[in-house]
Amino acid sequence: MKNTIRQIGVLLFATVCVCAAQVAQLNTAPKPAPARWLGLIGEYGPDSGILYILEKDGKLSASFKRAEAERVREVSRNVFAFSSVGPRANQRLVFTRDRSGHAIRVKLNDTTLSRRQIEPEAGANQLRVEPVRPVPELLREALAAQPPVENGEFLNPDLVELTKLDPTIRLDIRYATTNNLFGSVFYAQPRAFMQRPAAESVVRAHRKLKPLGYGLLVHDAYRPWYVTKVFWDATTNEKKLFVADPSKGSRHNRGCAVDITLYDLKTKKPIEMVSTYDETTDRAYPNYPGGTSLQRWHRDLLRAAMEAEGFTVYEAEWWHFDYKDWQKYPIINVRFDQISTRQAAMRHTSCCQSKTQPGDVSQSMTS
Repeated sequence: MKNTIRQIGVLLFATVCVCAAQVAQLNTAPKPAPARWLGLIGEYGPDSGILYILEKDGKLSASFKRAEAERVREVSRNVFAFSSVGPRANQRLVFTRDRSGHAIRVKLNDTTLSRRQIEPEAGANQLRVEPVRPVPELLREALAAQPPVENGEFLNPDLVELTKLDPTIRLDIRYATTNNLFGSVFYAQPRAFMQRPAAESVVRAHRKLKPLGYGLLVHDAYRPWYVTKVFWDATTNEKKLFVADPSKGSRHNRGCAVDITLYDLKTKKPIEMVSTYDETTDRAYPNYPGGTSLQRWHRDLLRAAMEAEGFTVYEAEWWHFDYKDWQKYPIINVRFDQISTRQAAMRHTSCCQSKTQPGDVSQSMTS
């Protein structure tokens, strides 16, 4: 028994040491990549053989099919050479740039690989997709539809506004503008709500980042169910990984998910990540190996701050975090301007009933 307790103690000590080491590492940001390399970083070639050009540890590197990145030596502005040993000994990468300095192709030996057009257009901060049907038509259908009926017992919703808990949390609610994935307005107001425990956890993460010079910027939080239905119906089958199935409801619908990034406390500007927000490409994955060391460090810092407060990152979106108790809350389908009155009505109803049926909740809060 004593040996078991001692082993557990050693394991816990080791875990604490690992966590401390990870935090210490994240407290030191890597240097920005040289500006002359930024136009080269990206993906090249066909789906069957993608060449990733990235910056790692202050060196430009190349990775074939996500294998271990190999460092390349800068020969000139557009020419880089592999080391003198290894399978690509002394081979060269020769880039061709457009007038803006953005590489459009790279040549390796006798093979020319075109740049893959996966990111937004130059100067844009939002990737666009063409909805499969007109959004106004989908909105009319979604507003007339009903959320799925759930069985079981749930906590009464207690949606609170993030900026009222801490006004230094910044907002860029894309779905209240046309600057979003579908180019249409979905929210009448640029506001962000979450269930109170989740919102308080976001505030704690925000405040812990301040000594490092960062704050949190929210793109989306609670999302009415009807909006999730529009997203699903507007998205092609191959991209449905990036949207939630309305027949099941989403964690956004429950007020327990947040789309979030970092901003610089001094400049108030968003921090550049490996991909843009709401980007339906491989760059959106939280473990995507490309980009620069600083971009990946910022992505990992955001993840560490949120996970320390009970959130889990979504497997396909570095910006999407789910609160640990999301299963305890029902699907909600109420617009932002109706939240206070609907919740007050629900609290009154709960005083007269011993149980809250989730099907009743989702239907009673339908817009």
